[in-house]
Amino acid sequence: MVGMQTPRRVRELGITVGTLPTGPLNAITDVAGVRVGQTTLTGDGVNTGVTAIVPDDYAGTLPAAIAVGNGYGKLVGSTQVDELGVIETPILLTGTLSTFRVADAFVTWLLARDPSATSLNPIVGETNDGHLSDIRRRPITPTHVHAALDSASPTLPLEGCAGAGTGTCALGFKAGIGTSSRVLDRGTVGVLVQANFSGVLTVLGKQLPAEPIDADGNSCMIVVATDLPLDSRQLGRLARRAIFAMSRVGSDYSPGSGDYAIAFTTNRTPTYADRDLRTPFQAVMESVEEALLNSLTMAQTTTGHQNHTAHAVPHERIQNLT
Repeated sequence: MVGMQTPRRVRELGITVGTLPTGPLNAITDVAGVRVGQTTLTGDGVNTGVTAIVPDDYAGTLPAAIAVGNGYGKLVGSTQVDELGVIETPILLTGTLSTFRVADAFVTWLLARDPSATSLNPIVGETNDGHLSDIRRRPITPTHVHAALDSASPTLPLEGCAGAGTGTCALGFKAGIGTSSRVLDRGTVGVLVQANFSGVLTVLGKQLPAEPIDADGNSCMIVVATDLPLDSRQLGRLARRAIFAMSRVGSDYSPGSGDYAIAFTTNRTPTYADRDLRTPFQAVMESVEEALLNSLTMAQTTTGHQNHTAHAVPHERIQNLT
């Protein structure tokens, strides 16, 4: 158990993940032309929300790919991305039973911006926040969805108990939204995670066990953004590395977990050779590891539905590792 503590990113606790340099914000928004907006709902047994990842130039389609570590989840729009290798909309994250209301409100928002559209492929992912939120109420409304999209900003996104991470837990602790980035010679890789999975928290190879949280659904949504000149096949390779990186923080990849990664680039001119992907792979692995840790260290102890409580990871336990 831990009392109220000030949310701090893992680097502020003395933990440096990997060797590559971060971007100025150490966030997905370090990728030029990528913005994030969020809507958070709390109170009366509800802890949930919406997180929107908005590429500025999505309307012209952007190269993309999806990797599935374990498909126990709902990822609206995934089959068309697999078939065509592009996204044509922003990417939204939310709680499991709100997925379909979010998708419908998302289509309304998109139609208002394209009067000629007769087909759209909204991308909406989810994790199950029912341990801390009354998930059956499906409290997300179109107003919440549109607010997340309309508020999207290139600034540092809120982490921990924010947006789609408001009610999520991971590795025995309160978790939520996390983000990180790495800068390479030819561009930037940034990630955002919605962490909600089981296992034993591991920080730089050292385990920090916690009492398991008895929650339905153990999942992780990972969004990888870059401006590197990659094609959809290469983005699929990055997306798979994102799921691999979950093991670095102690994921047990449980049978009931929906583990997904969506990777896209804002660069439509693929010129990257496969033999040069070693450093982008490293950038993805490091960024996901750090984003997952940030999702934990930025979260706060939360009591929600049916008086369930998820405790924040005590910062001193992490600091004692250094």
